[in-house]
Amino acid sequence: MTAPAERMKMMRDRRRRQGLRELRLIVPDGRSRAVRDRIAVQVAKLDPQGERDALLWIEAVSEFDSDESR
Repeated sequence: MTAPAERMKMMRDRRRRQGLRELRLIVPDGRSRAVRDRIAVQVAKLDPQGERDALLWIEAVSEFDSDESR
């Protein structure tokens, strides 16, 4: 059997031939108390009216399925 590093290289090569590219994301760990506290502070600073306006705009420009379109 091939070594794990060689299998990964083969998989990446196969995906490249398919027009795909590996993408790695590093994101904050939502399980961390420090991260949750930092998010809570940021959320508390949000302007409720500004957020409401943003949501209304998103709804206005988004397409949703509705009973009327059927």
